[in-house]
Amino acid sequence: MKISQLQTGKLTDVQMTELLYNNLVDDHQKGDCIFVPGSSQAVLYRLPKAVELYKNGRAKKILFSGGVVWDGNVVSEAELLRSKAIEMGIPDEDILVEKVSLHTKENVLASLLVLDRELGLHNINRLIVVTASIHMRRMYLSLKTFMPPWISFSLCVVDDKTTTRENWLHNSYGRKRVEAEANKLINYVKLGYIMDENVDISN
Repeated sequence: MKISQLQTGKLTDVQMTELLYNNLVDDHQKGDCIFVPGSSQAVLYRLPKAVELYKNGRAKKILFSGGVVWDGNVVSEAELLRSKAIEMGIPDEDILVEKVSLHTKENVLASLLVLDRELGLHNINRLIVVTASIHMRRMYLSLKTFMPPWISFSLCVVDDKTTTRENWLHNSYGRKRVEAEANKLINYVKLGYIMDENVDISN
């Protein structure tokens, strides 16, 4: 079923789980750059995975994307991720930073210029994408919508404490986030902001 055929507010718990979490499996291929969009908790959850992938040789560069300055910080998401990555042993020369974007679509659009200037878009065949499992479907469709068509994506999801496939049903915060993300995904597709896609959804 196409995402555009779904109705916001009318999905069962099983259907929301399938929409957001199904078929997001790492193919373990090597890429040209590890792409990490920022968030308020990216340092805790996304950064360790990105560092692990880099040290395992999945890609030779990491791009941190995000211009939001969260409460308690004085630098953007991307700049904070960069400084913490250096502390974890990533060479500064292997880190790219995009620090103007304020949401997922802008993560992609603003990163295009950084990638082109630093690596050349024509040289990029695959990005290794690291984001939260709840966010990956929308992130992936945004990348497919706005990145050049020759670029492929390996999807490396990370879990936080409240919105995993297994536990979001069991806490009010997780449920609120999953319902909001499912509605946002469906609405964005119907508005044409991101491309449509077939998903495995139970009737």
